[in-house]
Parts: sequence; C-alpha cells; structure tokens
Amino acid sequence: MPESPATPAIVRFDAYLVQLRAGELYKDDIKIKLQEQPFQILAMLLEHPGEVVTREELRQRLWTGDTFVDFDHSLNTAIKKLRQALSDEADKPRFIETLPRRGYRFIGCVAGHAPPGPQHAAGTTGSGASLVGKELVIRDESGKTLVSLPVDEAALKEKEKLEAVADDLGLSLLFAAQQVLVVQTGTRVKVIEGPLANSCYQVRILEGEHTAKTAVVPGSYLAESGRTGNARAGG
Repeated sequence: MPESPATPAIVRFDAYLVQLRAGELYKDDIKIKLQEQPFQILAMLLEHPGEVVTREELRQRLWTGDTFVDFDHSLNTAIKKLRQALSDEADKPRFIETLPRRGYRFIGCVAGHAPPGPQHAAGTTGSGASLVGKELVIRDESGKTLVSLPVDEAALKEKEKLEAVADDLGLSLLFAAQQVLVVQTGTRVKVIEGPLANSCYQVRILEGEHTAKTAVVPGSYLAESGRTGNARAGG
C-alpha cells in the first residue's frame, strides 16, 4: 500500500481527535489512554481511510522480523484494545471493520480527509468531487448483503451517537422513522454531492424499495458496478 502524503498531523472523526505526531487520542477533549501498538494501528488505518490495511502490512510495520511474538495473538489483542478505546464493537463496527483473514479498514467518516477508497473503487483520479454525477453501486467487501445508510448528515450523527451508547431502542426508532435506510449491496445510486466535510457522499438511490430517496454513504461503500462482487447481474 502506498504512503498517504495527505494525512494531517491531527485527525478528527465523530467525537474523537487523534494527534498523530504526539501519539495521543482524545474524546470530547478528554485524553484516552491507549498503548503504543493499538495507537499505531489506528494511525495506519487513518492514513488510508476506506482502504483495507492487511495483516501483513501491520506485521511489517509494527512487528519487525527479529521480534519473536505470537503475531496473531498480539494483533488481535491490540485491535481489541483499540476497539475498547473507541467504544467500538467487532460485530457492529462504527470505525474498525474486520475483513476476515485479510485485515482491517477504517469505515468512519474522517473530517477534512477524503478517503481514497471510492477513488480506487470507482476507478477515478483526482479529487473526490469527480464522483459527483456518477452512477455507482453500493458495496461491502466484508460480504454483507445489506447496509444501513442515514438519509442525511443529521441522521448520521444521531445514528453514531446512539451506537456509541448501544441505544438499540433509539436506533430502532431511527429505522422506523426511515431516518436510516436498509439498502441491498449492489443497488445503483447516483452521487449528487461530496465529498462532505466528514468524507461521506450524498447519493440518490436509483432502484429498489427506496428509489428516489437520498442517503449519506461512506466513500468506501461506493464502487463501479463492474468492480464489486456484490453488484447484481446487469446492475
């Protein structure tokens, strides 16, 4: 994976602030204790938001060849500590997504940093604004057939807040009010705005149950129909 020259020294996502050079993590201006290896994993993921960072890439950077450790156990432990610091869950990830046997991907919306994921997935170059007007499909590399998409930025923030405190009732009410839509992977969408300040894109859904509705989509969920294994035939 190439180095990301645009990664800033300070990165913000959700209620978190990461000072990469200082090696410090804050939530709502309160410093969170995080050991060096979990922090370095977070830093690598933030260097390439929306992209898969493989287990081998993590090993090469954080566990040198002459270091004799149980790598799988050490990595799994570091990821667990990172998730604990971010109040994240492996089965319902908000930030750190696991791709079994492959690696990990940061799926949160990073303020001020357009993720390279959609540019690679959609086969575009230059700024993320080049996606505006394109017809793409919803994808999920982890193999999920359904993804949940907030209808706007306000719904996105409310969803993240409710997920942070595991408020299942509140989340159910959001879905019931159709402030969060359940969309099948492979569904065609048209990008109408972005990248937004949080590196997501606003799209219009072109087919299925939610045809003509708009939603806010992380860039890593967008791909050309010919480049995603989850796209329906003829999509």
